[in-house]
Amino acid sequence: MDIKIFKQVPRIVFGRGAIDGLAHVLDDFRKNSYIVFIVDHVHKTTGLLELLKIEKNDEIILADTSDEPKTTQIDALRDEILVSKSGQIPDLVVGIGGGSAMDIAKAVSVMLTNEGSSTRYQGWDLVKNKAVPKIAIPTLSGTGAEASRTSVLTGKDKKFGINSDQSMFDLVLMDPDLIENVPNEQRFYTGMDCYIHCVESIEGSFINAFGLVQAKGALDLCEKVFIEGGDNEDMMVASYLGGASVANSEVGVVHAMSYGLSLILGFHHGIANCIAFNQLEEFYPDYVPLFRKMMEISSITLPESVTNNLNERQLSAMVAMTRRMERPLTSALGNEWQDILSEEKIRELYLKM
Repeated sequence: MDIKIFKQVPRIVFGRGAIDGLAHVLDDFRKNSYIVFIVDHVHKTTGLLELLKIEKNDEIILADTSDEPKTTQIDALRDEILVSKSGQIPDLVVGIGGGSAMDIAKAVSVMLTNEGSSTRYQGWDLVKNKAVPKIAIPTLSGTGAEASRTSVLTGKDKKFGINSDQSMFDLVLMDPDLIENVPNEQRFYTGMDCYIHCVESIEGSFINAFGLVQAKGALDLCEKVFIEGGDNEDMMVASYLGGASVANSEVGVVHAMSYGLSLILGFHHGIANCIAFNQLEEFYPDYVPLFRKMMEISSITLPESVTNNLNERQLSAMVAMTRRMERPLTSALGNEWQDILSEEKIRELYLKM
């Protein structure tokens, strides 16, 4: 019998105005210590900080999300928290923002109880000790970080996730009002991260029945949002379902290649996925045309020729990064993926982007 044990977020608070009940949510986690709020730095001036229920001993960290989260950033934040609190472990970590802020919160919660550098835990099921409890409050929808077991971090020579049940949030508070004023381009690129997650899940071999239902539901909602003009509630639910589908499946060729674009060229994850996906119609022929239609409806123009000025060292690093994504590529292409996606083929695809 093929039995799979998988973890899901155990508690969800959902609905417009849900942020007003934050104090009650936090009370469930408060014990004798303090709470760390890791907030996307864009909210320094949005008024969101005024909605948080901060107590005297709590810690607020405005996390710089200008670049993708880095292992060095996580290690520094962990050390900063522990030094400022004389080594005392917090009761809770709260991640507020988009995928980067939530990934930072996940990684910090893991590293507060696990020794060494976060680079040691980039991979599948490498975390040894139970993480600090954590909750997510998304203010951007699409990455699915609120629902996944992955905290994606960029290191010196690789971009890789801490893929562990210890990275899962213990509660997610989803208030559609919090994504009301997201700019059009950011809304699109992040929403397409969800769409692409689900395409890769459905087209991959690692998916189970739970993941299939979740991915199909999220795809339907993405089409509703970006073709029919669906609302923020639709996008927020799609994001959660997309992240959950990946937890019950695996990503594929798009993510394997987008990681290289982020590692070397610094593109944020959503736009990197879109740049890669646009050139991968041979792998996803049923979905790339619809993606282009949604891009046209949203008046989005993708960056072009982004790899034109790469030197050999940079291109080789991108190829090596892609080939490290063995699990996603096996799900997408089978055990013979190296024959299908050779180093020469990867180079050819990158040079089209």
